[in-house]
Amino acid sequence: MSSAHAIDFSTLQSIISTQDVIAHASEIHGFLTGLIAAGYEFDNASYSALLADAFNNGQSFSATLSSSVQSVYSNIWQNLLDDSYGFSLLLPDDEESLAQRSAALGHWVQGFNLGFGMQHQQSDIASDEVKEVIADFAEIANLSSEVDEDEEGEHALLEIEEYVRISSLLIFSELGSAPEQKSPNKTLH
Repeated sequence: MSSAHAIDFSTLQSIISTQDVIAHASEIHGFLTGLIAAGYEFDNASYSALLADAFNNGQSFSATLSSSVQSVYSNIWQNLLDDSYGFSLLLPDDEESLAQRSAALGHWVQGFNLGFGMQHQQSDIASDEVKEVIADFAEIANLSSEVDEDEEGEHALLEIEEYVRISSLLIFSELGSAPEQKSPNKTLH
């Protein structure tokens, strides 16, 4: 991730594991990305309540987890708006097993589809491309985490990760919107 204050997968997952929250770091990142890509406004701070409803039975997150989620949220915005396409999925490092990384990708797309669905409830507004991506994400979420730990499996997972990353950027470019720049009021004379 490009931000100096970005939280990596293992840090966020460690924080989540100390809380009484049933969530996966990749799923939370996917959820927030789905909200944002579907047109969620930057200044809308209710994303934390949506997360709590989805992953914590409506109970607020602890201050530590809330702060971490806020950092992740800001970082997603920063990376989606980055002209150099610096957006990346929050997944385990390459040193982790292929099965763990595959399962995390499944969590990520599940989260994305949930966040997208919560924000974008008018499916007739989305293009056929976006509808196809959402359907693809649902299929990816159902892929088995039983993968061969070999070069072919590694290559296949990397291709799917890149498809998900680029598709998320595509959806954001179609439905998302950059935060409005606050400009001083100009008086016409």
